[in-house]
Amino acid sequence: MSLFGPEGVSESEKRSEKLPSYIRDHRKRLRERFLTGGAAAMPDYEILELVLFRAIPRQDVKPLARRLLETFGDFSHVISAPVERLKQVSGVGEAVIVELKIVEAAAHRLARSRVLRRPVISGWDVLLDYCRTAMAHRETEQFRVLYLDRKNVLIADEEQARGTVDHVPVYPREVVKRALELNASALILVHNHPSGDPTPSESDVAMTSQVAQAAQALGLTLHDHLIVGKSAELSFRSAGYL
Repeated sequence: MSLFGPEGVSESEKRSEKLPSYIRDHRKRLRERFLTGGAAAMPDYEILELVLFRAIPRQDVKPLARRLLETFGDFSHVISAPVERLKQVSGVGEAVIVELKIVEAAAHRLARSRVLRRPVISGWDVLLDYCRTAMAHRETEQFRVLYLDRKNVLIADEEQARGTVDHVPVYPREVVKRALELNASALILVHNHPSGDPTPSESDVAMTSQVAQAAQALGLTLHDHLIVGKSAELSFRSAGYL
């Protein structure tokens, strides 16, 4: 079936014409501003509206955009919010959740593409950006390992464990065993602190020491352990823990 009627009008345009004029005009203006000026000058609630347009095609989405921001704080926290918490916000249904999670997945893939198969040590700032994107807004702890080859090129980024709001189980033997399976020469440990404070706990320090010893015994190099907070990161090597 053709997307266009006899007058050459698309189905989406026909649906748009059914909207009240103030909603239709507002959506048109926002899209034009985005296309001509980019996202930099647009506040979070307007970017969020653009995302919500597809999920809710026949209603004013501005109130929902503001509710989401009031609940979670900013755009990044909205798109990375757990599904169960999103469902608790009035007006959020399956279509909204799908659109938000598509944006989150796209952000993660874009950030990951900038570091995978590239030298990590010379692109440290890009690596930090990737870690922030992937982990800073999580509400539970996640432990990841970045495996590097002899030229310090990232060959794998793998989640090793998930935990609670303040603990994640890590098994040093499994970390180094996987390095051997991947034929990796070095690794970087990364985990997040949902509290926002990247200061390492005693268990973080002890676990890192165990991984370092296991790695050294097998001829592997532990470059660093990064702890990602909501607005800051801590490097074990820079802080003197390694």
